[in-house]
Amino acid sequence: MAASEGPFFWLGNETLKIPAGLFALNRTRLCDRLRANSNVPRKSIVLLQGGEQTNRYCTDTGVIFRQESYFHWTFGVTEADCYGAIDVDSGDPILFIPRLPESYAVWMGKIHPPEFFKKKYAVAEVRYTDEIATVLASKNPSVLLTLRGVNTDSGSVTREASFEGISQFTVNNTILHPEIAECRVIKTDMELEVLRYTNKISSEAHKEVMKAVKVGKKEYELESLFQHYCYTRGGMRHTSYTCICGSGNNSSVLHYGHAGAPNEKTIEDGDMCLFDMGGEYHCYGSDITCSFPANGKFTPDQRAIYEAVLSSSRAVLQAVKPGVAWPDMHRLADRVHLEELTKIGILQGNVDDMVKVHLGAVFMPHGLGHFLGIDVHDVGGYPEGVERIDLPGLRSLRTARVLEQGMVLTVEPGIYFIDHLLDQALASPAQARFLNNSILPRFRGFGGVRIEDDIVVTASGVELLTCVPRTVEDIEAFMAEAHGSTKSFASVSSQK
Repeated sequence: MAASEGPFFWLGNETLKIPAGLFALNRTRLCDRLRANSNVPRKSIVLLQGGEQTNRYCTDTGVIFRQESYFHWTFGVTEADCYGAIDVDSGDPILFIPRLPESYAVWMGKIHPPEFFKKKYAVAEVRYTDEIATVLASKNPSVLLTLRGVNTDSGSVTREASFEGISQFTVNNTILHPEIAECRVIKTDMELEVLRYTNKISSEAHKEVMKAVKVGKKEYELESLFQHYCYTRGGMRHTSYTCICGSGNNSSVLHYGHAGAPNEKTIEDGDMCLFDMGGEYHCYGSDITCSFPANGKFTPDQRAIYEAVLSSSRAVLQAVKPGVAWPDMHRLADRVHLEELTKIGILQGNVDDMVKVHLGAVFMPHGLGHFLGIDVHDVGGYPEGVERIDLPGLRSLRTARVLEQGMVLTVEPGIYFIDHLLDQALASPAQARFLNNSILPRFRGFGGVRIEDDIVVTASGVELLTCVPRTVEDIEAFMAEAHGSTKSFASVSSQK
């Protein structure tokens, strides 16, 4: 990415330079959309509030700050407790920074003046947050456009900007959210470069984990190695989400790795590993899952399930293009899974009849994938007019949109043997008739397999961002070669 013109974010070494122009272009795109909206009057001003620095509960221990996503998309600011305004007519931004106390210079470092932030973020006007009311009043806006809307993934409402004196202004909090969310759905070329970088580093980190996996290691050791690689080689202080490092039956726990199950199992011989991890750079994320045998060699059953999932992954990657409805891709993956499970012998009967009773959701209860960007489950999945499909499996889709060029999504089909869902299916006459009870018990405790790649929808198909071994043969060869080596990233980096 060209970053020689103007300021840029960069952590040195081989990390990516991200020009401030990326965020200037985002602001331009937002203003273009708002000016095209007949409900936005002249002299409107967008007002966004950034994230706040917080402490751990009642203590004075600070939580590592990560910028609020909408504010980051618009301004690219890394500091906490800021606000930003944009004149919609001209596109001119104003950054508001906190007026820091003198004690900050003792405990936290140099207090930079507004001129410093003008250069750092390539904005012409920087003022203090205690001046917001005065500065905005001087602009005499017809309306302040503030951000209020529901995140369709979490169900949470965005935090709307507020400041002392806002009551003197006319405020509209309904227009901005759908417009800025829609801007975030389609990525610019500069944003795609960042996402290519996060995928490159995260893919390499996954390969380092595959090299290091050994029977007897703890799952958290591999989580640690992934984070170490991403931070050391990629400047990624944050991951996009809590790392999932499931081995054995834990690989069937969809959101394993939480505080109640913190990647703590000892990896055993014969375990399948399902490692779902993604690094984040300057708030842009990645989301990659690799599934492989802990000992580096697939058993016949492991190979059969893995290749079933790989078949559905490849079918979707071949079918994705602009104009395709995402729910149809989920249905495609489901059908491939049912066909493959029938070949294996776990299922028996007519696949069309299995589809009618939603048998696919027993083995893949989650959605096929989701938007990816500044948030790992990125915004814009269900804008007005796009309805969630209230059917097993499909109701878990994080978007039901028709695909467009420039969208970035995950493709993450999986087959899991989850006792709770299997027991429910066996208790349902409509579904139980398809389950082969002479073979299914063999897969109890198997865990699960997921293959997750990040893609860009192009004019004619997809660009695959993720680069890790995917076929059984490639995985086995990669792990055999790696385990025959005496050095790994962990051992080399420790010698630096």
